[in-house]
Amino acid sequence: MHIHTVQRGDSIYSIARQYGVPASRIITDNMLMNPGQLVVGQDLVILFPTVTHTVRGGDTLSGIAEQYSVPLLTLYRNNPQLGGIPGIFPGQVLNIAYETPPLGSIRTNGYAYTNIDRSVLRRTLPYLTYLSVFNYGITEEGALLPPAGNDEEIIAICREYRTIPLLVLTSLTEAGTFSSSRAELVLNNPNLRAQVISSTVDTVRSKGYGGVDVDFEYIPGGSADAYAEFITLLQDALGEDGVVFVSLAPKYRADQPGLLYEGHDYAALGAAADNVLVMTYEWGYTYGPPRAVSPLPEVRHVLDYAVTVIPPEKIFMGVPNYGYDWPLPFVRGETKAQSLGNVAAVERALQKNTAIEYDTEEQAPYYYYYDRPETYSDAVQHVVWFQNARSADAQLRLVRELGLQGIGVWNIMRYFPSLWLILNSLYTIEKNT
Repeated sequence: MHIHTVQRGDSIYSIARQYGVPASRIITDNMLMNPGQLVVGQDLVILFPTVTHTVRGGDTLSGIAEQYSVPLLTLYRNNPQLGGIPGIFPGQVLNIAYETPPLGSIRTNGYAYTNIDRSVLRRTLPYLTYLSVFNYGITEEGALLPPAGNDEEIIAICREYRTIPLLVLTSLTEAGTFSSSRAELVLNNPNLRAQVISSTVDTVRSKGYGGVDVDFEYIPGGSADAYAEFITLLQDALGEDGVVFVSLAPKYRADQPGLLYEGHDYAALGAAADNVLVMTYEWGYTYGPPRAVSPLPEVRHVLDYAVTVIPPEKIFMGVPNYGYDWPLPFVRGETKAQSLGNVAAVERALQKNTAIEYDTEEQAPYYYYYDRPETYSDAVQHVVWFQNARSADAQLRLVRELGLQGIGVWNIMRYFPSLWLILNSLYTIEKNT
C-alpha cells in the first residue's frame, strides 16, 4: 500500500504508470467520481494485490471465494466497489488477496443512526467487528427512549456480515440533548437505576443486540463513582448475553476540570466495562476555532494517559469521519462551522479551485478558499479541516504502537474510502465467529 499525494500536472494515468498499476484499479479502489479532475494535494491510496481474478460468464462471488479459499467478507473488503453485495459481471477484475497486513489484528466499531443509507451500511459492515446503533435515551421515569427508525432491520443486516450490533444507551432526553440532570437522576436513584438497567437488558435480549455501548456525557464529578457503579451493575445484569462498552471524554489527567471530564473516572470505568471508547475527536468543532478535528499530538496525549490507568487491550481509539468548514474571521460565540464529509471536502476544494495543504504537526489536511459572491467586497474567506489518507494512516498506526484493541469510528453515515482501504491494508479485522 502506498499513499500518493497529487502533484501539479498529475493525471490518473500518469499516476498509474508511476506505480505500474491499471488506472481503473486506482479509480475503483478510491471510488473516484471525477478521475479526470484531481485536486493538487489530494491523497490516493495505491494498492498492489498479489492475486486478482477476472470474472467470467457463470462466475458467482461465492464460487470465486471457494475457488481461492478466501472468505466472502474478505472479497468485500478487498473490493469496496462491490458495495458489500455479491453482484458481479464478466470482465470485472476482483482483488483476491494482498500481502498479509503488517500490524496484526484489530477490532473495529462504527456508529450509525437508524436512517443510515443501507448501501453505505452494507459497504461498511465488512470492516466492522461491532456496530453501535445510535441511540436509546432515558425518560425521567427510567423508561428507554427508542431510536426514531427501525433498529431491528439494522440488527438483521449486521448479522449478515458477522458484525455485532450494540445498543447505544445515552443520557439524551426527549429533546435529543445530553442532560446532566437526567444522568444524575438515574445514577443516584437506586430505583430508577435498576429500572434503566432492567429495561436495557430486556431490550438487548429481545431484539438480539450483542451488548451495550453506554454514552453518558456532562456528568458532574460528584456522580463519577455512581456512574462506575452503574456500569458494573449493568454488566452483571447482562451477564453472558453481551459486551459492555463505555464512552470516555478525552482527558489528559485524572483531575482534569470541566463538566465534560469530571464524571468520567478512567480507572473506575475501565475496570467496570469490557471495553472503552476514548472519544479522541472534536478539538476542531462547530463553535470552536478552526483546527484539525483529531490533531495527532492531542490524540496521543490523551491515549498516553489512558493506557496508564486502563489496560490497553480494552481501549478503542475514537476516529472521526468528518471535517468542518469555518467562515473567517472566527468570532467566538458567533462563528458556526459547517460539518462535511471527507469526500465532500475534496469535492469542495475542486469546485473552489484550491490546493489542499497538509499540517505535518497536526497530521491533518486543510485548505482555504473564498466564496464567489457577485461583488468582490462581499467575499468571505473559509478554511476547511478534514481527514484524508495520510491522517487516517497516522491515527491507525497508533493502535499498534500503543497496544490498543481497536478503533471506534464516529460516524459511518458517510462512506470514506481511504479510511477503510488503509485499515484493510494495515490490519486483519477480527469478526464475530
